[in-house]
Amino acid sequence: MAALCEEDPSLEKHFKGHRDAVTSVDFSRAKKQLVSGSMDSCLMIWSMKPQMRAFRFLGHKDAVLCVQFSPSGHLVASGSRDKTVRLWIPSVKGESTVFKAHTATVRSVHFSSDGQSLVTASDDKTIKVWTVHRQKFLFSLSQHINWVRCARFSPDGRLIVSSSDDKTVKLWDKNSRECIHSFCEHGGFVNHVEFHPSGHCIAAGSTDNTVKLWDVRMNRLLQHYQVHSSVVNSLSFHPSGNYLVTASSDSTLKILDLLEGRLLYTLHGHQGPATCVAFSRDGELFASGGSDEQVMVWKTNFDADDGDVVKPQKYSSSVDGTHGTVQSEMDCGIHHKKTKTQDSVRTHEQQEEETSLANTLEHIVGQLDVLTQEHLTAGIAVCPVLSKHVSERITPAAWIVLLHPLLWKSP
Repeated sequence: MAALCEEDPSLEKHFKGHRDAVTSVDFSRAKKQLVSGSMDSCLMIWSMKPQMRAFRFLGHKDAVLCVQFSPSGHLVASGSRDKTVRLWIPSVKGESTVFKAHTATVRSVHFSSDGQSLVTASDDKTIKVWTVHRQKFLFSLSQHINWVRCARFSPDGRLIVSSSDDKTVKLWDKNSRECIHSFCEHGGFVNHVEFHPSGHCIAAGSTDNTVKLWDVRMNRLLQHYQVHSSVVNSLSFHPSGNYLVTASSDSTLKILDLLEGRLLYTLHGHQGPATCVAFSRDGELFASGGSDEQVMVWKTNFDADDGDVVKPQKYSSSVDGTHGTVQSEMDCGIHHKKTKTQDSVRTHEQQEEETSLANTLEHIVGQLDVLTQEHLTAGIAVCPVLSKHVSERITPAAWIVLLHPLLWKSP
């Protein structure tokens, strides 16, 4: 299980220089630089070394809504309300190339993991894919019926995920250019979506104040978090895949433990809405931006020796509560501001017991998948109770009750 050091996440630095709300942040690969975009129409490149000056990049004619470093760190992409995308060289000169990418505001830019392609999303309801080298347009994806807020490549580059004001998250096959699934569980505009580092699941934040995670292989809801009291604007996976950080208009950042399905920390720093958040490539830092015009850099203090990667659960879990109160099928408890999870004080016996239970559940639910598939293929209802609840959130204990009779019967 993922462990935490004795220290809580801590604020390391804060940068002031923007003249309006910060909209987007991203670290370079080596953490030497941090880029931020703002409603003031500028990009800022901040040096992580003490006493090093920051650079203000001018070129966009309207608000800069999204920024990202290329995987190599040699380029920065930005999208703007001026309908253009710019590719910048993050040096003293601040040179850039510009191309008119869309017919409306560009809300999202994202490099493929090999740095060869760029995907953009816009208020013109389309997602577009470009070559980075010549900024050549490749193709467009256009099944959303409202503004597209965010689009991301999967780690292997085979899929694209997008989120929209039409309240859907869509999954696209890059090669066939077809929408292969739409997730419609959100009750509000979906502001942000990200792939898990494994590529097997996605997380999305919405104006309905919730964060949801889905398995993209089985197209099922995995986890549902209702820990914010206002709009969720942005989120980012820790590289280990074990944690998710979220930024909300309730002015807080929250760190979620995906293995346990619980809220770990609530961080207060921004005065007003927290608009964006992003982990560094190695996960040691995360940066946030807000409507208070500030960029903050936080040290995670996660255990660097923990290499576990979260595995999508075979059942759903939910976390509810807007002021640090957590209720989930994995655990129930109250965590206050910057309070560490009780994992750190668990006994060795408890950990062994939980590991054993997790293994048992994984085996049982694996049997369910086999049995359910066989029954459904034959057109037979597994049982009235299971048919009714198979798509609902069911606790591990409930799974055992439902499955126990089935495990000893042949299909």
